[in-house]
Amino acid sequence: MSAQTDQWPAIPLESWRDTLDTLHLYSQVPGKIRTKLAPPEPEFNHVTLYVAGRGLTTGPIPYGGRAFELAFDFVDHRFVIACSDGATSFIDLGQRSVASFYAAVMAGLRDCGVEVKISELPQEVPDPIPFSQDDKHASYDRAAVERFWRALVGIDTAFKAHRAPFRGRHSPVQLWWGSFDLGYERFSGRPAAPPPNANFIYRESMDAELINAGFWPGDARFPEPAFFAYAYPKPEGLESASIAPTAAFWSKELGEWALRYEDVRRSPSPHDMIMQFLSSTYDAAASRMRWDPELKGRS
Repeated sequence: MSAQTDQWPAIPLESWRDTLDTLHLYSQVPGKIRTKLAPPEPEFNHVTLYVAGRGLTTGPIPYGGRAFELAFDFVDHRFVIACSDGATSFIDLGQRSVASFYAAVMAGLRDCGVEVKISELPQEVPDPIPFSQDDKHASYDRAAVERFWRALVGIDTAFKAHRAPFRGRHSPVQLWWGSFDLGYERFSGRPAAPPPNANFIYRESMDAELINAGFWPGDARFPEPAFFAYAYPKPEGLESASIAPTAAFWSKELGEWALRYEDVRRSPSPHDMIMQFLSSTYDAAASRMRWDPELKGRS
């Protein structure tokens, strides 16, 4: 297997859909714990997970005079609770239901002296089942999870290179456990009105002008892994803008630009292709929204 194929593996949605659904629900447990305990930030930037050296992590979560971190280790396939005072707990991943995973995480936190209550109802998923009652989702294909994580490492690296020179307010590169996409947002500094009849999430997250880019592993709307980009509020004529690479396109179904992951992984330089997409979609949106050119910085 070539180094490039290993770094940019094929991750067709249908090959691991059941495992993806289970992993998505697993991720909501630490995400909700972080949401409960972390200091609130604008646009929910205090709730997300991050790509880490061995999987995904919450980063440090404050708890009284201590801190703890919750992490998925996709090398040894275990969930790790690590506290600043040295207390630790390890939970094996595998053919474990969401109910079993949730019970083990909460028990591990109690063993480490952390008491927290969260809403058990998953968010942004169809037909949600409370965590403690979900014995339906219990698929865990180790090889599929590893392939997904290897892809995330390369994608996260490219997004961070794109993020680095920006001089305005912007988010980290972060994984949203509700929609299960890796995303990055830039802001102009100007406010915006949320969409009409917006729910709580949209009211709180769409209150400022932004340009968003991200990656998701596929869902019912677009059943294959892909990159996306959009601007809010959408400027007139955005869909007709010329962007790169040539494989990128405006999706009428999604109302945003898209670039299939399969086109990226098969290119001579996946990293460069991602960077072209991120840079050109930002330029197209920022020029139409009359953002300050100095915000972009120098790459």
